[in-house]
Amino acid sequence: MPTLTDAARRLNFQGTGPDRPRTTAGRALPFLVLMTDGTRLPDPLPALAALPPGSAVILRHYGDPGRADLARRLATVCRQRRILLLIGDDARLAAAVGADGVHLREAVARREPSAWRRWRRPGWIVTAAAHSPAALFRAARAGADAALLAPVFPTASHPDAPALGILRFAAWRRASPIPVYALGGVSAAAVRRLTAAGAAGLAGISGLAGDADGGGGRAVKSVVK
Repeated sequence: MPTLTDAARRLNFQGTGPDRPRTTAGRALPFLVLMTDGTRLPDPLPALAALPPGSAVILRHYGDPGRADLARRLATVCRQRRILLLIGDDARLAAAVGADGVHLREAVARREPSAWRRWRRPGWIVTAAAHSPAALFRAARAGADAALLAPVFPTASHPDAPALGILRFAAWRRASPIPVYALGGVSAAAVRRLTAAGAAGLAGISGLAGDADGGGGRAVKSVVK
């Protein structure tokens, strides 16, 4: 059974070619984004082995006392494996560890859209979370190069959140001023439809981390936010 990584490779969600969505500075955006989670993925380092070069990791682990140390360890491994590292909501930490950019939670992009700018380094990639068309435009105004839109499909992590579905995702993506990633309930079987809908790539936790087990049932579990 194919993994999300396999499916993304087959459909050219990868590389740095001219067709890849890019930042305003011309840097190719990653095609797969693994998001860390202090509960469901407390140690994300083993999952990096399944990520191909050109993908990215977003360090969340908000409030974790060991976050700075984890950021340093991730930075080392990501450089070795040619994987991009973005730090959630902490541009100062991103600069300190030599990360490739930052990720903004939706509330941060709304309330503090410029707080990260004084720490920005040349070539940084900036992403932001979004759950509505308005949030996509706020992300762009906050300086994000791309948005992670969720939940595209039903997900056990947010059972009460209504899923967008392919058609609404595609419509919001078309109206967005910046590239949009699909997040929430994504499986390998859905990659082709997301490609047709114009997704810039895939983002998630368990669906990508599960690839590290060599495939099988775990590898195609829902990508949860």
